Amino acid sequence: MIDSSADPIDALPPLREVIAEYGLNAKRGLGQHFLLDLNLTRRIAISASDLSQGTTVEVGPGPGGLTRSLLAAGASKVVAIERDERCVKALAPLVEGAGGRLELLCADALEVDVAALGPPPLRIIANLPYNIATPLLVRWLKAGPEITEMILMFQLEVAERITASAGAKPYGRLAVLSNWCAKTRFLFRIPARAFTPPPRVDSAVVRLNPFDQPRFDGHADDIESVTAAAFGQRRKTLKRSLASLGVPVEALLEHSGIDGRKRAEELDIAAFSSLAVAFSDLREGL
Repeated sequence: MIDSSADPIDALPPLREVIAEYGLNAKRGLGQHFLLDLNLTRRIAISASDLSQGTTVEVGPGPGGLTRSLLAAGASKVVAIERDERCVKALAPLVEGAGGRLELLCADALEVDVAALGPPPLRIIANLPYNIATPLLVRWLKAGPEITEMILMFQLEVAERITASAGAKPYGRLAVLSNWCAKTRFLFRIPARAFTPPPRVDSAVVRLNPFDQPRFDGHADDIESVTAAAFGQRRKTLKRSLASLGVPVEALLEHSGIDGRKRAEELDIAAFSSLAVAFSDLREGL
């Protein structure tokens, strides 16, 4: 006798069989490294807030390991963005088994307006392709409070850069922008051996909760400009490194109240915010 109450997703073949059936050899050009350990994908899924509300966006689902865990964790609506047509075909049985809770979008995530994919609250949970992880994060941070939460996997080095504090070795442009826009937290590390194929480095999962408004004044583009100049020549003092901004450095430092003898890694988020505001004021005055 067949149990009609059984979850159709539980009847799907194991992920390794899906990979073999559809020939999903990972493509380096797409930054693919598949996470097949369902204990780890479940840990990622349950790191998020209530999945039964709003829309959950996944980028690069591959054979669908994390997708299965999101659905198992009670996600009411998952939109998976996948540009690899092989994976799109492989995910078709999962779409069918999800009973309307999973939508598959064949597209380049860098060109997708995630805020238009479903009702709020909107969260993004993904094992990001390594080659576009940072550009995607910057794009989403600039979207502001339209995105409620992000649970994202990066290369370990990138995860450390996102969550670093002033004075720490990984502290740089990405840490400033991320922590200006959002509350960040390093969740846990995942060893390279957990992936198929294993990358050369470990990975880590980070949670970001964007603020309704950035913690300090300024505009994201100006934050990017001043941090690019400051950290682009991080061994130099700010008086020298900020010269590339094209505004009078002495006026910039005076207007922002920043000591030009300091180096970029010595400035906290508030100080970079002051620099960004001063830069904007001086540029508009030219």
